[in-house]
Amino acid sequence: MGPWRSSGTPTAAPPRERRLLDRGQATVEVAVLLPILAILVVGLLQVGLVVRAKVLTVHAAREAARAASVGDDPQAAAATSGLQPLSVQIANDGERVTAVVTYVDPTDLPIVGAAMPSVTLRSTATMRVEDWPD
Repeated sequence: MGPWRSSGTPTAAPPRERRLLDRGQATVEVAVLLPILAILVVGLLQVGLVVRAKVLTVHAAREAARAASVGDDPQAAAATSGLQPLSVQIANDGERVTAVVTYVDPTDLPIVGAAMPSVTLRSTATMRVEDWPD
């Protein structure tokens, strides 16, 4: 007798109408999940940028400590990392040189930047002072 009862009340939608309902359901699901997925992707991208900045501050601290240990300019060596502005502090106890590099990484990506404050990254490197023969 088909999907309709004899009393006229439907038990299930006809096959053509069911396909149309399924298509509409998929569209609604995508419309609901797409903004959430976009926020997650942008958040993951921001985390990647912070990790990149952390690696560059470690590199800058090593370069500054190396430059200070051989008598070169640690500020210029740290600037080769590409992060600006960096704060470089040098401590020398006669045998070892310690460089502390601080960088404030702005979180300026859309949506995430407004929800997440800037991240302060600090890296330290220590190297032995090298005496070069004259």
